[in-house]
Amino acid sequence: MRKPVAMITGASRGIGRGIAIELAKQGYDIIGTATKLTPEDRDKGLFEVKDRVESYAVNFVPVAGDIADPEARKRLLQEAFSAFGRVDVLVNNAGVGLLKRLDILETTEESYDRVMNINLKGPFFLTQAVANQMIRQVKQGTEYAPSVIFITSISSHTASPNRAEYCVSKAGISMMTKLYADRLAEYGIGVFEISPGIIATDMTSVVKDKYDKLIAEGLTPIKRWGQPEDIAKAVGAIAEGRLDFSTGQVINVDGGFHLRRL
Repeated sequence: MRKPVAMITGASRGIGRGIAIELAKQGYDIIGTATKLTPEDRDKGLFEVKDRVESYAVNFVPVAGDIADPEARKRLLQEAFSAFGRVDVLVNNAGVGLLKRLDILETTEESYDRVMNINLKGPFFLTQAVANQMIRQVKQGTEYAPSVIFITSISSHTASPNRAEYCVSKAGISMMTKLYADRLAEYGIGVFEISPGIIATDMTSVVKDKYDKLIAEGLTPIKRWGQPEDIAKAVGAIAEGRLDFSTGQVINVDGGFHLRRL
């Protein structure tokens, strides 16, 4: 049997990197995306991930491009299908934070459009294209039941008025999960949302002291930072087919943050 194939956006670092390594351990060939490739620096970004992934005797195809750009999405799909001819798991992980935090009464249309295009519009239309390919695979008879995974955030349900556009983008992905889960269920394509909490990545490193204190004071029942590997394990469970009867499910990987406690 051919190896299953996973497409992971935002795979050069943090959560995306962790997911790529986890799926490589499961025997997946990987298409990994990032906004930029830096061939001159083989120890960073997608090339570092490629070396790590291929140590598990699988293939890794790095692709550069902004998923908000229709032409970049088209090129990504062309390269993926040229390399492997299929996609069995799509992980929509790529996303951006804010260039500058502003109160909701002051935030700009420029910031709003940037975040929405990358965090929401890009995944919407990438998933549309990949889902249609997955449907063709199902109709042709496929060895692997396809699945789509959206990485959201506790910000999809937790208000931060100084990060309004980011919160709205993540809430939109939560609804996107439901919509695609409903539409693709007839083809046996599972769609899932993984909602990370406070995860130790480059994005959160600038607020480390703040969250060290909050976690120690009980912000989350499990009193530690989450790690990219925690998210990767949840993706791995889906990729292994352990949740085939749970399409549309939200998997909270947040140390219990989502619990309402008195």
